[in-house]
Amino acid sequence: MSTEVKTPQAMFRAAMVRRDITPPIGIYHRMWGAALHDRATGVHRPLEATLLWIEPILKSMGRPQVLLSLDHCILDSNEIRNIQQAVSQTTGLSSHNIVVTLTHTHGAGWMSRSRSDLPGGEMLGPYLDSLAIQMGELAKQAAEKVVPCTMLYGSGRCNLAAYRDYFDEERKRFVCGFDPTGKADDTLMLAKIVDDSGAVVGAVINYACHPTTLAWDNTLISPDWVGAMKETVERELGGLTLFLQGASGDLGPREGFVGDTSVADRNGRQVAYSALSALTAFPPPQTKFVYAGPVISGTAIGTWKHQVLSAEEQESLSHWYWEEFSVELPYRHDLPTIEQTLKEKAYWEEEENQARSLSDDLRVRDCRAQVEQRTRQLNRLNHLVPGRSYPLKVQVGFVGQAIWIFVPGELYQSFQMVLRERFAPTPIFVTTLSNDWQPGYIPPANKYGYEIYQEVIAATAPGCSELLVEAISRRLKVLHTKSKNAATHSTNVY
Repeated sequence: MSTEVKTPQAMFRAAMVRRDITPPIGIYHRMWGAALHDRATGVHRPLEATLLWIEPILKSMGRPQVLLSLDHCILDSNEIRNIQQAVSQTTGLSSHNIVVTLTHTHGAGWMSRSRSDLPGGEMLGPYLDSLAIQMGELAKQAAEKVVPCTMLYGSGRCNLAAYRDYFDEERKRFVCGFDPTGKADDTLMLAKIVDDSGAVVGAVINYACHPTTLAWDNTLISPDWVGAMKETVERELGGLTLFLQGASGDLGPREGFVGDTSVADRNGRQVAYSALSALTAFPPPQTKFVYAGPVISGTAIGTWKHQVLSAEEQESLSHWYWEEFSVELPYRHDLPTIEQTLKEKAYWEEEENQARSLSDDLRVRDCRAQVEQRTRQLNRLNHLVPGRSYPLKVQVGFVGQAIWIFVPGELYQSFQMVLRERFAPTPIFVTTLSNDWQPGYIPPANKYGYEIYQEVIAATAPGCSELLVEAISRRLKVLHTKSKNAATHSTNVY
């Protein structure tokens, strides 16, 4: 019979800070192939950069880690490096200790210097240059605010995310959209950070759901549902909220691909209320819930109480271990060539010109989308690492009694579900689109060959998702033993 319930926790020093990073109105904004606009016409909600600075209780235990979450969809590799360099210059940290991750909002527009020759593109370079500088300043601000804290870990459930590989029976093809028969991971991984005075520093919400409420009809700069989610949680809980995008390659909001910003806000509130339901029930920090024995009333009432953890129990909360390693993911054998893609792009550009001459707006829209697809494919191909495989960098951290995993690219929900099942009951936070968006989608092997969007544009071969799960699982088992043996003397290995 169990007489105590322990909540996974971590003890460290931390600070959370934020800055508004909304681009100027008029900047290049097109994100969708079907979009007919190029420039942003206004702002739905501001884009934000939220930074969590965490470091071990004692400096001898390891280096600080910066977790920086940006309300952007994708950023080119060079832009991520520029941000890391700016943070490194102001804080003295190595780039290995700086994680730049994206909420993946598709309402932010495509922030790439490769778009500088398009309408509004002249604003991209100056904006991105300023963004890196601001992130360096933000990290320095956080370093000066660090205080002793406790992080409480937990989980909740939210059914906003829905399976989005839908088979269109009439047209006999897969489309990227809500499938009411598909299964979706509804897990919310949550953390609440409280300082030693009892004040709430903030929360971490790790959830897998594409921010694709707003699509081609939206012309406003927007964080999509993530904005309303953060606002609602912060209003009720206090502090700041750091959002980490999970493995959402096959997950999106039930109602999405619209132009109505009120739908995005509603979706965000749904996630927020689900998260708050769980966060509200978190116990006081550095305590456990223990059976206190019976009280005789009309019957014998079993009572429980919150009890402060012993010194030995608290020591286990300060575990700190971080490591980065690479996993080689083979490229697919039928990866399109740059030459082939250029030829297809030229064909669709000519088709678009003919459609314009005939004033066929629907055909123009379709051709414009085809051109955009080839343009993005060229961008992917030009940014892939040369060779026969992609060296995907994985960063893992043992922070107290939880595991944090950061990977580039976009993984399917099975990636996080398998890892969490294998290491249960240890809380595992899985964050994608971290430190790079390449190599793009990494679907499970059984999703290849059906002309599903994510598989069609994937650069890696079938089986890479499974390979990655196995590589991380094996490494986590080794690191779990190593971190436990090192106890409070654990450290970063880079």
